[in-house]
Amino acid sequence: MNHFLAFPLEQIPLLVIVLAIAFSVHEFAHAYVAYRFGDPTAKNAGRLTLSPFSHLDIFGTLMIFIAGFGWAKPVPVNRFYFKRPRLAGVLVSLAGPLSNLLLVLIGFILWYSLIYSGVLNGIPENITNTIYQFFNLFILLNIILFIFNLLPFPPLDGYRVIEDLSPTHIRAKLTQFENYGILLFLIIIITPLDQYTITPLFNTVIPFIFSTIENIFKTLF
Repeated sequence: MNHFLAFPLEQIPLLVIVLAIAFSVHEFAHAYVAYRFGDPTAKNAGRLTLSPFSHLDIFGTLMIFIAGFGWAKPVPVNRFYFKRPRLAGVLVSLAGPLSNLLLVLIGFILWYSLIYSGVLNGIPENITNTIYQFFNLFILLNIILFIFNLLPFPPLDGYRVIEDLSPTHIRAKLTQFENYGILLFLIIIITPLDQYTITPLFNTVIPFIFSTIENIFKTLF
């Protein structure tokens, strides 16, 4: 079974909890920022909530277990409600990945607070190890979601940012490319092509972000 999973089998219960938090906060962030800019679409669709049952996508969630990266159900956004559609669109798109980066920082803060407050002193080692695994997984998965969602492929947030920042004539071409882009993206993630594209990127960027933030917290604490 472990051969088909991106994470060890014993981490699956922790992974389920982490996914519920990470995906819910990510999609809630999209919905909240869109609502603040005047778009009630997500709210009316029941997506302005932190409940994971409103946000989890079955295939995207399974991909986390199998490939190590995945996605939730996209939050519906109607840009016609925005007074400044491009600016609001960029901020709505960035809200999701940035919320995952915020969760990374919160994870580090909580973990280092537990260590240096002495709360873990006297707690059985197996429980301490489980807590460590949870925070390590929490931080790692949120870094993955931060990077993954900024990839410039539709329907990911990174593509939406590029779309909103592009001149009108380029946006028209991007719209024509979108369906092919989705197909190309799916081919990459479900074939060995990901070993030559997404995986090398993750193997470089994830340790960099993790170690950079960890070194900052080591200095502070």
